[in-house]
Amino acid sequence: MATKKQRKYDMEFKIQAVKLGKEIGVQRAAKELGIPAHTIYNWNKQVKDGSLDIGEGAHSPSNARTLNAEMIELRKRIKALEKDNKRLQEENEFLAEASAFFAASRRKSPKTKE
Repeated sequence: MATKKQRKYDMEFKIQAVKLGKEIGVQRAAKELGIPAHTIYNWNKQVKDGSLDIGEGAHSPSNARTLNAEMIELRKRIKALEKDNKRLQEENEFLAEASAFFAASRRKSPKTKE
């Protein structure tokens, strides 16, 4: 059984293949470059999900809306984390005060042995 050897492509090749695919179409670009079309489609998917950066001009208007939605979501998360942080700080202050109160009351009260 022969194993299929997977080709490795450098980053510059991927970037140029994706850009060429946008210019002339993925099928035609794949044919010209001698690579499978699904490879360029996978790289396009990586560009959309942010795991492959092809530089300037990578984001389309639809991606811009996605980035805006992501910014809104991140702002919500930051607000929620700040709220949790404030609550935890208040709880820590309360616990520190309670601990000091109980430590002081133990020092004041006489020790009784039963």
